[in-house]
Amino acid sequence: MEQVSNPVSGTEPVPTRDVTALRRFNRYFTRRIGVLDDHYLGQDRPLGEARLLFEISECPAGASLRELRSRLGLDAGYLSRMAKALESQGMVRLSAHPQDSRLRMIELTPAGRVEVKEQNRRAHAAAAGLLQGLSAPQRAELTEAMATAQRLLRLASITVDLVDGAAPDARACLDAYAADLEERFPEGFDKDALVRPREVSGDAGAFFVAYEESRPVGCGALRRLEPGVGEIRHVWVHPDARRLGLARRLLEALEQEAAARHLTVVRLDTHAALTEAQAMYRACGYTDIPAYDDNVYASHWFEKRLSPTV
Repeated sequence: MEQVSNPVSGTEPVPTRDVTALRRFNRYFTRRIGVLDDHYLGQDRPLGEARLLFEISECPAGASLRELRSRLGLDAGYLSRMAKALESQGMVRLSAHPQDSRLRMIELTPAGRVEVKEQNRRAHAAAAGLLQGLSAPQRAELTEAMATAQRLLRLASITVDLVDGAAPDARACLDAYAADLEERFPEGFDKDALVRPREVSGDAGAFFVAYEESRPVGCGALRRLEPGVGEIRHVWVHPDARRLGLARRLLEALEQEAAARHLTVVRLDTHAALTEAQAMYRACGYTDIPAYDDNVYASHWFEKRLSPTV
């Protein structure tokens, strides 16, 4: 079967049939919802400008162009042209940030708020029209399928990058992880129990950060315990990115890194309160073992033997 090379290091090539299926769906969906029409929803603007109006409306106090550029993944020049077009239509107002003149702010005008209200009405009617031809069970099936598609596409868009253990994003993730454990553990959590940067950098180990749209949303660490044996630590996912399958992605990246470092066994421990973590480790091939450390927060210890081809 023909395959398309995948630019993400360490992942399998994507079969051409899967790529073709996604492209076919994209073409159908964009045509069906009117993305190709220069007058989206019958109004005097294309989809890009309509979407920008909606995003601005989600920020009642106004938004910076920098924030919108990051949120929508737009080229700075393209965003600037759309903003100016909407300004010329009287839909938005551009200004300098009161505390930082380098930031350009954008907000809806009264006319813009009226336009967004009408845009939402038309979008709601268009969606209802699409769903009208389906029975209630079919609509439920479609809703579930769309939720699955969104979850998987979100997961696909997240990158898992190797960073230095002392990098700001690494430490920020660990701070959030520690705060999470402080709330979940009955006895609380002492940040001194976190790995030190030198333990998870260079030859000693590795640290991975997961990014969604340039924002850190997860992490995981690997450190060498002894020759051939590594330990996985601090696998954490931001609450906003949970239930996507990201924890497994992080675990897989850590295992691949361990195998690349010629470690044949990885171990980890976890707290009694983290029942979902215990279930995930067992599902991923980890087996229960006796305690291998004196971690005061650990009540379950696991081990997994790695294949050189992992």
